[in-house]
Amino acid sequence: MEKRTLPVREHYRLVAEFDPQQESLMVWPQRPDNWRDGGKPAQKAYAALANLIAEKQPVTVFVQEDQYQNARVKLNPTVRIVEMSSNDAWIKDYGPFYIRNEHSLRAVDFNFNAWGGLIDGLYFPWDKDNEMAIKIANLFRTDYYRNSVVLEGCAIHTDGQGTFFATTDVVLASDRNPQMTKVKMERILHDYLGALKVIWLDHGYFLDETGGDIDNIMNVVRPGEVVLTWTDNPTDPTYESCRQAERILQAATDAQGRKIKVHRLVMPRVLTLTSKEAATVDCFNGSMPRDVGQRLTATYVSYVTTNQQIIVPEFDDPQDTVAKKQLACLYPGREVVGFPVREILIGGGGLHTIVTAIPSVGG
Repeated sequence: MEKRTLPVREHYRLVAEFDPQQESLMVWPQRPDNWRDGGKPAQKAYAALANLIAEKQPVTVFVQEDQYQNARVKLNPTVRIVEMSSNDAWIKDYGPFYIRNEHSLRAVDFNFNAWGGLIDGLYFPWDKDNEMAIKIANLFRTDYYRNSVVLEGCAIHTDGQGTFFATTDVVLASDRNPQMTKVKMERILHDYLGALKVIWLDHGYFLDETGGDIDNIMNVVRPGEVVLTWTDNPTDPTYESCRQAERILQAATDAQGRKIKVHRLVMPRVLTLTSKEAATVDCFNGSMPRDVGQRLTATYVSYVTTNQQIIVPEFDDPQDTVAKKQLACLYPGREVVGFPVREILIGGGGLHTIVTAIPSVGG
């Protein structure tokens, strides 16, 4: 049921990803103008990820009607499958934002326009994706709020205690919200998600198709502690942006007045799209073209946090082992598991973008 009051008046606040979860949610990939070979390699990857998460906690996968039997064969019996229409499979960006107070869990539905609408959007149409947050809230009988501002789930991070992180490149982008300012957006984040302080980075990952969502440049480990994508290669365009981000983070205090501890997380080598991969993506319907040699958004900070696991992107790179060791030290209570993400990168996103979670009600 839609609620008409402001969430902040009932002390609701966006839940952090490292807080206890009830269930993980995913959407089955299939569109041939985004996924190569009609989505079959991506479906194999999504199924493997869903099955991996389902070993530790419940998982629901949403599928189109014509993909139900295909998904049922590939997914373990413990994974629940629900038919629900969507345009593509990036549920973290268009799914519900979950907020919680001392008594209950609710959701917030913001608008989604495929990372830029008719100006810079990556596909058209996106109407079914834009309906998903409310459909999911209704499915799980979660009361929800609505706001007409365009905001993607991967565009913000929070520590669960009122500190938010975002990039101006995305959250203030004119292709999302014309005439948006920091003051206006901070008020919206405060009123609907409980933000007490927003720490703004200028840029995200170099050539990120989303325009620079925060989740490919940094992640939040716990209150007062973050990991930041890092390279020591001065010829990489990310070299300056990660240093600028570090300066901003280290100079800031969070909503509780703490200094922020920044951990540099290594990057893999630069990955690019091969001619074979580009040739097997059908480009039509206004979708983002896949060009030979284009840089893929390869970063370890785009990991998935569950109750018992940190699922880390793997790129068949020696740095995979280094990144997993770093994250194992930062998450001593969780098992760090590597997961190959090449097929997800080809689709234009990262591991973090394809999974969202329903938090536990009691925290």
